[in-house]
Amino acid sequence: MNPTVKYEIKKRLLSAKGQPVSGQQLADEFGLSRTAIWKHIKELEEEGFVINSIKKKGYVLTSSPDSLQAAKINQYLTSKRFGQSIHYEETCPSTQPIAHRLAQSGAPDGSIVVCEEQTAGKGRLARAWTSTQGKGIWMSVIIRPEIPPTKAPQFTLVAAVAVTRAIEDIAGIRAEIKWPNDLLINGKKCTGILTELQADMDRVHAIILGIGVNVNQLETDFPEEIQSIATSIQMVSGQPVDRAQLIARILHHLEIYTDLYITHGFEPLKILWESYSCTLGKRIKASMINQQIEGLALGITNDGVLQVKTDDGQIHGIYSADIEIQN
Repeated sequence: MNPTVKYEIKKRLLSAKGQPVSGQQLADEFGLSRTAIWKHIKELEEEGFVINSIKKKGYVLTSSPDSLQAAKINQYLTSKRFGQSIHYEETCPSTQPIAHRLAQSGAPDGSIVVCEEQTAGKGRLARAWTSTQGKGIWMSVIIRPEIPPTKAPQFTLVAAVAVTRAIEDIAGIRAEIKWPNDLLINGKKCTGILTELQADMDRVHAIILGIGVNVNQLETDFPEEIQSIATSIQMVSGQPVDRAQLIARILHHLEIYTDLYITHGFEPLKILWESYSCTLGKRIKASMINQQIEGLALGITNDGVLQVKTDDGQIHGIYSADIEIQN
Protein backbone atom coordinates (compact mmCIF):
# COMPACT_ATOMS: atom_id res chain seq x y z
CA MET A 1 0.00 0.00 0.00
CA ASN A 2 1.11 3.55 -0.69
CA PRO A 3 2.22 5.13 2.61
CA THR A 4 1.74 8.65 1.23
CA VAL A 5 -1.91 7.95 0.40
CA LYS A 6 -2.49 6.40 3.81
CA TYR A 7 -0.96 9.46 5.47
CA GLU A 8 -3.20 11.79 3.45
CA ILE A 9 -6.30 9.74 4.34
CA LYS A 10 -5.28 9.88 7.99
CA LYS A 11 -4.85 13.65 7.74
CA ARG A 12 -8.28 14.04 6.16
CA LEU A 13 -9.96 11.97 8.87
CA LEU A 14 -8.22 13.87 11.68
CA SER A 15 -8.96 17.30 10.21
CA ALA A 16 -12.64 16.37 9.69
CA LYS A 17 -13.07 16.38 13.49
CA GLY A 18 -15.76 13.71 13.59
CA GLN A 19 -17.50 14.60 10.34
CA PRO A 20 -17.86 11.98 7.56
CA VAL A 21 -15.20 11.80 4.86
CA SER A 22 -16.51 10.42 1.56
CA GLY A 23 -14.78 7.25 0.41
CA GLN A 24 -15.71 8.04 -3.19
CA GLN A 25 -14.16 11.50 -2.97
CA LEU A 26 -10.97 9.95 -1.57
CA ALA A 27 -10.93 7.42 -4.39
CA ASP A 28 -11.42 10.12 -7.03
CA GLU A 29 -8.79 12.40 -5.49
CA PHE A 30 -6.08 9.73 -5.34
CA GLY A 31 -7.08 7.89 -8.53
CA LEU A 32 -7.78 4.67 -6.67
CA SER A 33 -10.62 2.21 -6.40
CA ARG A 34 -12.99 2.23 -3.44
CA THR A 35 -11.52 -1.14 -2.50
CA ALA A 36 -8.01 0.37 -2.29
CA ILE A 37 -9.32 3.16 -0.05
CA TRP A 38 -11.03 0.54 2.14
CA LYS A 39 -7.72 -1.34 2.49
CA HIS A 40 -6.00 1.85 3.66
CA ILE A 41 -8.79 2.36 6.21
CA LYS A 42 -8.23 -1.19 7.49
CA GLU A 43 -4.52 -0.49 7.88
CA LEU A 44 -5.32 2.59 9.95
CA GLU A 45 -7.63 0.51 12.12
CA GLU A 46 -4.75 -1.92 12.72
CA GLU A 47 -2.71 1.06 13.95
CA GLY A 48 -5.35 1.84 16.58
CA PHE A 49 -7.65 4.27 14.77
CA VAL A 50 -11.36 3.62 15.38
CA ILE A 51 -13.22 4.39 12.14
CA ASN A 52 -16.92 3.92 11.50
CA SER A 53 -18.36 3.54 8.01
CA ILE A 54 -21.70 5.32 7.54
CA LYS A 55 -23.69 4.30 4.49
CA LYS A 56 -23.94 7.04 1.82
CA LYS A 57 -21.90 9.45 4.00
CA GLY A 58 -18.41 8.05 4.40
CA TYR A 59 -15.84 7.26 7.03
CA VAL A 60 -15.96 8.84 10.50
CA LEU A 61 -12.96 8.84 12.82
CA THR A 62 -14.21 8.31 16.39
CA SER A 63 -10.86 7.93 18.18
CA SER A 64 -7.17 7.85 17.36
CA PRO A 65 -4.08 6.48 19.11
CA ASP A 66 -1.97 8.81 21.22
CA SER A 67 0.85 9.29 18.74
CA LEU A 68 3.01 12.23 17.70
CA GLN A 69 2.97 11.61 13.97
CA ALA A 70 2.72 14.73 11.84
CA ALA A 71 -0.93 14.19 10.87
CA LYS A 72 -1.92 14.06 14.53
CA ILE A 73 -0.04 17.25 15.43
CA ASN A 74 -1.22 19.07 12.30
CA GLN A 75 -4.87 18.93 13.32
CA TYR A 76 -4.14 21.14 16.34
CA LEU A 77 -1.58 23.57 14.87
CA THR A 78 -2.37 27.28 15.05
CA SER A 79 1.21 28.53 14.51
CA LYS A 80 2.19 29.91 11.11
CA ARG A 81 5.81 28.70 10.95
CA PHE A 82 6.52 26.50 13.93
CA GLY A 83 5.54 22.89 13.30
CA GLN A 84 4.88 23.34 9.59
CA SER A 85 7.76 20.92 8.94
CA ILE A 86 7.69 17.84 11.20
CA HIS A 87 10.31 15.08 11.28
CA TYR A 88 8.93 12.07 13.20
CA GLU A 89 10.83 9.11 14.61
CA GLU A 90 9.37 6.17 16.48
CA THR A 91 12.62 5.68 18.42
CA CYS A 92 15.94 7.50 18.27
CA PRO A 93 18.91 8.09 20.59
CA SER A 94 18.06 11.82 20.81
CA THR A 95 16.16 14.36 18.74
CA GLN A 96 18.94 16.95 19.13
CA PRO A 97 21.52 15.44 16.72
CA ILE A 98 18.81 14.88 14.11
CA ALA A 99 17.72 18.51 14.41
CA HIS A 100 21.34 19.66 14.09
CA ARG A 101 21.72 17.68 10.85
CA LEU A 102 18.45 19.01 9.46
CA ALA A 103 19.42 22.59 10.36
CA GLN A 104 22.76 22.19 8.58
CA SER A 105 20.85 20.91 5.53
CA GLY A 106 18.69 24.02 5.42
CA ALA A 107 15.57 23.01 7.38
CA PRO A 108 13.29 26.06 7.66
CA ASP A 109 12.60 28.16 10.74
CA GLY A 110 10.19 26.38 13.07
CA SER A 111 10.95 22.83 11.90
CA ILE A 112 10.60 20.23 14.63
CA VAL A 113 11.95 16.76 15.34
CA VAL A 114 9.78 14.62 17.59
CA CYS A 115 9.88 11.01 18.70
CA GLU A 116 7.98 8.54 20.85
CA GLU A 117 11.09 7.37 22.69
CA GLN A 118 14.69 8.51 23.18
CA THR A 119 17.19 5.82 24.09
CA ALA A 120 19.99 8.24 24.99
CA GLY A 121 18.23 11.49 25.87
CA LYS A 122 20.43 14.16 27.41
CA GLY A 123 19.71 17.26 29.43
CA ARG A 124 21.89 20.12 30.51
CA LEU A 125 25.53 19.27 31.25
CA ALA A 126 25.03 15.95 29.36
CA ARG A 127 22.94 14.48 32.19
CA ALA A 128 20.77 11.50 31.25
CA TRP A 129 17.10 12.23 30.63
CA THR A 130 14.57 9.42 30.99
CA SER A 131 12.36 9.42 27.89
CA THR A 132 9.63 6.81 28.40
CA GLN A 133 8.08 5.48 25.20
CA GLY A 134 4.75 7.03 24.30
CA LYS A 135 4.44 8.91 27.59
CA GLY A 136 6.13 12.26 27.08
CA ILE A 137 7.14 14.92 24.60
CA TRP A 138 10.67 14.54 23.31
CA MET A 139 11.13 17.32 20.79
CA SER A 140 13.71 19.61 19.20
CA VAL A 141 12.74 22.89 17.53
CA ILE A 142 14.91 24.60 14.92
CA ILE A 143 14.73 28.39 15.22
CA ARG A 144 16.52 30.79 12.87
CA PRO A 145 16.52 34.23 14.51
CA GLU A 146 18.64 37.03 13.10
CA ILE A 147 20.45 37.78 16.33
CA PRO A 148 24.05 37.76 17.63
CA PRO A 149 25.11 34.70 19.67
CA THR A 150 25.02 36.77 22.88
CA LYS A 151 21.22 36.92 22.57
CA ALA A 152 20.77 33.16 22.17
CA PRO A 153 20.86 31.94 25.81
CA GLN A 154 17.65 33.84 26.59
CA PHE A 155 15.80 31.37 24.36
CA THR A 156 15.89 28.94 27.28
CA LEU A 157 13.83 31.47 29.25
CA VAL A 158 11.55 32.19 26.29
CA ALA A 159 10.88 28.47 25.87
CA ALA A 160 10.22 28.04 29.60
CA VAL A 161 7.44 30.64 29.45
CA ALA A 162 5.98 29.04 26.30
CA VAL A 163 5.85 25.54 27.81
CA THR A 164 4.44 26.83 31.09
CA ARG A 165 1.65 28.68 29.29
CA ALA A 166 0.89 25.61 27.16
CA ILE A 167 0.61 23.28 30.17
CA GLU A 168 -1.70 25.79 31.82
CA ASP A 169 -3.85 26.02 28.67
CA ILE A 170 -4.20 22.28 28.06
CA ALA A 171 -4.13 20.75 31.55
CA GLY A 172 -5.16 23.65 33.79
CA ILE A 173 -2.02 23.15 35.89
CA ARG A 174 0.34 25.93 36.87
CA ALA A 175 3.95 24.86 36.50
CA GLU A 176 6.75 26.95 37.99
CA ILE A 177 10.04 27.88 36.35
CA LYS A 178 13.24 27.03 38.17
CA TRP A 179 16.07 29.10 36.70
CA PRO A 180 17.52 28.48 34.22
CA ASN A 181 15.90 25.56 32.40
CA ASP A 182 13.54 23.43 34.51
CA LEU A 183 9.79 23.44 35.05
CA LEU A 184 8.46 22.10 38.34
CA ILE A 185 4.99 21.05 39.43
CA ASN A 186 4.51 20.82 43.19
CA GLY A 187 8.28 21.07 43.57
CA LYS A 188 9.04 18.12 41.26
CA LYS A 189 10.59 18.31 37.80
CA CYS A 190 8.33 17.80 34.80
CA THR A 191 10.19 19.62 32.03
CA GLY A 192 13.76 20.27 30.95
CA ILE A 193 14.95 22.65 28.23
CA LEU A 194 18.27 22.50 26.39
CA THR A 195 19.50 25.29 24.10
CA GLU A 196 22.26 24.58 21.57
CA LEU A 197 23.69 26.77 18.80
CA GLN A 198 24.94 26.69 15.27
CA ALA A 199 26.66 30.06 14.94
CA ASP A 200 29.56 32.17 13.70
CA MET A 201 31.23 34.77 15.87
CA ASP A 202 28.79 37.49 14.86
CA ARG A 203 25.51 35.75 14.04
CA VAL A 204 23.35 32.75 14.82
CA HIS A 205 22.59 30.30 12.01
CA ALA A 206 20.22 28.16 14.07
CA ILE A 207 19.14 27.57 17.62
CA ILE A 208 18.34 23.94 18.40
CA LEU A 209 15.90 24.01 21.28
CA GLY A 210 15.44 20.65 23.02
CA ILE A 211 12.25 20.29 25.06
CA GLY A 212 11.42 17.28 27.20
CA VAL A 213 8.07 17.15 28.99
CA ASN A 214 6.84 14.37 31.27
CA VAL A 215 3.21 14.12 30.20
CA ASN A 216 1.46 10.81 30.90
CA GLN A 217 3.94 8.90 33.04
CA LEU A 218 2.94 7.18 36.24
CA GLU A 219 5.38 7.06 39.15
CA THR A 220 6.48 3.53 38.20
CA ASP A 221 7.53 4.76 34.74
CA PHE A 222 10.43 6.66 36.33
CA PRO A 223 13.62 4.98 37.56
CA GLU A 224 13.44 4.44 41.30
CA GLU A 225 16.29 6.87 41.95
CA ILE A 226 14.33 9.84 40.56
CA GLN A 227 10.78 8.95 41.63
CA SER A 228 11.00 11.37 44.56
CA ILE A 229 12.00 14.34 42.37
CA ALA A 230 10.18 13.71 39.06
CA THR A 231 6.54 14.09 38.16
CA SER A 232 4.25 14.22 35.12
CA ILE A 233 1.21 16.25 34.14
CA GLN A 234 -1.04 13.19 34.46
CA MET A 235 0.30 12.38 37.94
CA VAL A 236 -0.80 15.84 39.08
CA SER A 237 -4.04 16.24 37.13
CA GLY A 238 -5.21 12.64 37.34
CA GLN A 239 -6.09 12.73 33.64
CA PRO A 240 -4.12 11.75 30.53
CA VAL A 241 -3.19 14.57 28.17
CA ASP A 242 -3.24 14.50 24.37
CA ARG A 243 0.46 14.94 23.68
CA ALA A 244 -0.05 16.15 20.10
CA GLN A 245 -2.40 18.86 21.31
CA LEU A 246 0.13 19.95 23.93
CA ILE A 247 2.92 20.10 21.32
CA ALA A 248 0.76 22.30 19.11
CA ARG A 249 0.08 24.63 22.01
CA ILE A 250 3.78 24.81 22.94
CA LEU A 251 4.59 25.74 19.34
CA HIS A 252 1.79 28.35 19.36
CA HIS A 253 3.26 30.16 22.36
CA LEU A 254 6.88 29.59 21.32
CA GLU A 255 6.30 31.26 17.95
CA ILE A 256 4.58 34.26 19.55
CA TYR A 257 7.23 34.72 22.25
CA THR A 258 10.12 34.15 19.81
CA ASP A 259 8.81 36.92 17.57
CA LEU A 260 8.23 39.17 20.59
CA TYR A 261 11.77 38.61 21.85
CA ILE A 262 13.36 39.23 18.45
CA THR A 263 11.33 42.41 17.93
CA HIS A 264 11.28 43.93 21.43
CA GLY A 265 13.95 42.12 23.44
CA PHE A 266 13.49 40.13 26.63
CA GLU A 267 11.98 42.89 28.77
CA PRO A 268 8.31 42.22 27.79
CA LEU A 269 8.82 38.50 28.53
CA LYS A 270 10.64 39.13 31.77
CA ILE A 271 7.39 40.02 33.55
CA LEU A 272 5.81 36.74 32.45
CA TRP A 273 8.90 34.72 33.35
CA GLU A 274 9.06 36.25 36.83
CA SER A 275 5.35 35.60 37.43
CA TYR A 276 5.97 31.84 36.97
CA SER A 277 9.33 31.70 38.77
CA CYS A 278 9.81 29.58 41.88
CA THR A 279 13.40 30.83 42.25
CA LEU A 280 12.97 34.55 42.88
CA GLY A 281 12.64 35.67 46.46
CA LYS A 282 14.10 32.38 47.69
CA ARG A 283 17.40 31.61 49.33
CA ILE A 284 19.42 29.50 46.93
CA LYS A 285 22.76 27.79 46.48
CA ALA A 286 24.24 28.28 43.01
CA SER A 287 26.92 25.73 42.11
CA MET A 288 29.29 26.70 39.31
CA ILE A 289 32.43 25.05 37.98
CA ASN A 290 34.83 26.81 40.34
CA GLN A 291 32.68 28.17 43.15
CA GLN A 292 29.42 28.11 45.05
CA ILE A 293 27.35 31.14 45.99
CA GLU A 294 24.58 31.20 48.57
CA GLY A 295 22.15 34.03 48.94
CA LEU A 296 18.80 35.55 48.04
CA ALA A 297 17.64 35.33 44.41
CA LEU A 298 16.55 38.89 43.64
CA GLY A 299 15.55 38.71 39.98
CA ILE A 300 16.88 38.39 36.45
CA THR A 301 18.26 41.04 34.14
CA ASN A 302 17.00 41.69 30.61
CA ASP A 303 19.81 39.39 29.50
CA GLY A 304 18.47 36.56 31.68
CA VAL A 305 21.26 36.79 34.24
CA LEU A 306 20.21 35.73 37.74
CA GLN A 307 20.94 38.34 40.43
CA VAL A 308 21.88 36.85 43.82
CA LYS A 309 22.49 38.88 46.96
CA THR A 310 24.91 37.20 49.36
CA ASP A 311 24.95 37.68 53.12
CA ASP A 312 27.69 40.33 52.88
CA GLY A 313 25.35 42.50 50.80
CA GLN A 314 27.10 41.98 47.46
CA ILE A 315 25.02 41.26 44.35
CA HIS A 316 26.38 38.61 42.00
CA GLY A 317 25.32 37.96 38.41
CA ILE A 318 24.93 34.23 37.73
CA TYR A 319 25.09 33.30 34.05
CA SER A 320 25.02 29.51 34.39
CA ALA A 321 24.76 27.28 37.45
CA ASP A 322 22.97 24.43 39.13
CA ILE A 323 20.44 25.90 41.52
CA GLU A 324 19.31 24.39 44.81
CA ILE A 325 16.40 26.18 46.47
CA GLN A 326 16.92 26.17 50.21
CA ASN A 327 14.17 26.04 52.81
